[in-house]
Amino acid sequence: MTDTQAITRRASHVGLLTMGSRVLGLIRDAVVAYVFGTRMAADAFYVAFRIPNLLRRLLAEGSLTFAFVPVFTQYLRKSPEEGRRAANAVFSALCLLLVGVVALGVIGAPFIVRAVAAGFADDPEKLALTVKLTRIMFPYIGMASIMAFMMGMLNSMKHFTAPAAAPMLLNIGIITGALGLSHLFPEMTVGLALGVLLGGAMQMAVQVPPLHKLGFIPQFKPDWKHPAIREVWRMMLPSVYGSAVYQLNVLVITLLASFLPSGSVSYLWYADRITELPLGVFAVAIATAILPTLSDHAADKKIDQFIETFRHGLRVAMLEAIPSAVGIILLATPIVQLLFERGSFGPESVEGTVGALIFFALGIPFISGVRNTVPAYYALKDAKTPVKVATVALFVNAAFAGILMRFMAHRGLALAMALSSATNFIILVYMLRKKLGRLGLKDLGATVRTSLIACTIMAAWLLAARWWLALHPIHGTLNRAAFLFPVIGVGLLIYMMSIKLISRNDYDILAQLLHRRKK
Repeated sequence: MTDTQAITRRASHVGLLTMGSRVLGLIRDAVVAYVFGTRMAADAFYVAFRIPNLLRRLLAEGSLTFAFVPVFTQYLRKSPEEGRRAANAVFSALCLLLVGVVALGVIGAPFIVRAVAAGFADDPEKLALTVKLTRIMFPYIGMASIMAFMMGMLNSMKHFTAPAAAPMLLNIGIITGALGLSHLFPEMTVGLALGVLLGGAMQMAVQVPPLHKLGFIPQFKPDWKHPAIREVWRMMLPSVYGSAVYQLNVLVITLLASFLPSGSVSYLWYADRITELPLGVFAVAIATAILPTLSDHAADKKIDQFIETFRHGLRVAMLEAIPSAVGIILLATPIVQLLFERGSFGPESVEGTVGALIFFALGIPFISGVRNTVPAYYALKDAKTPVKVATVALFVNAAFAGILMRFMAHRGLALAMALSSATNFIILVYMLRKKLGRLGLKDLGATVRTSLIACTIMAAWLLAARWWLALHPIHGTLNRAAFLFPVIGVGLLIYMMSIKLISRNDYDILAQLLHRRKK
């Protein structure tokens, strides 16, 4: 089996599990929307949850995994015992770091909330609730970081099942909090916050059995002089900022949204959650599958194979991300209605969420590109370039957000995110080409053109379906699902058949992914 076939196979496996997690995540958000809607309590919870969730992306998935996998791979290739010593040393240092981070977060919650959502200062009740929820949920960053460390170990050893399945448990914990624990407290969002901690504990626990089977359970055995700590730390410090630029951009728009009318934060949250479905299933799955292979080629100095692997990952990402963006844009209203319109989530909430979703969706192909380009830099142990590019993208986001929110409210913030992601991706690819030479991007360009043509054909069907829906409104979750799922299914079939007619090579890539998922 070639590298590209192995990557496609792993990406399909991870994508299938991630799809289950994302679908469960949408069910989770639908449950939370039903109970809390877009009221003050929902805004408070989503801001409070976004703080540890952002740190999870910064300290865990966004940097620790990328920094640890190449280093662990290097020691593991020497011998299993060398790999264990390196893992134990890094794990011990990580535990001490997390104790300090969690303690500072709990103590400094009032200052953190005021910095992240300064607009809440005008509503003392909302501010106090947000601080309380932040303190409850802050230990989740410790749980998530340890989970991400274990995930890095398993991914390095080409085991992807438990890490990809772990997010499902967080969703189960939050659903339990919304439907069960929330009714045990006067402030129902306290139970919701405790559900986050329950999910985090389950996420850690599910990583243990496969690690035990492989004989790599991490142990607290401090070895401060082990070079692996220095190597991971050297890459992790800049990657804390560089690899999580998307989350930092989300933080910027959350801050700005706190100055907009009540409900704006929630509109952006729900819209972002919908776009996370294709990003998780495609972009994250491919990036997860590709990093170990890129690290192997970088360690062996096989640059040609490295470039081929990188290019293949981007082609797969674009073939799936572009139609996802087009589909979400054209079907935004029925998607939001199906997922969230019930209980406290009424027509006004639907309209506000759809406005943000359309502009968020424009950024899906670029975010997919970023998430599959950044791992190439870390496999090469270059954490500085993503930092520089991220800084530019962050300023682009802040500048556009500050301007567009005046004319487009929360919709302008979503558009600013898309423009920032496009800037980030374009510069990253340009800098990688300067670093490695020709990347064979003509193949990628041909794939993008093929996808766009096929999406144009698919769009005719989706527009016809949307026109019919405008003339014949549908009510009720089951009726909406009975309409929307066949429309999406036929749209995907039209896209696949169009790809097959235009480019057999691109069709074979998609067919391989789908064939693996059907097994």
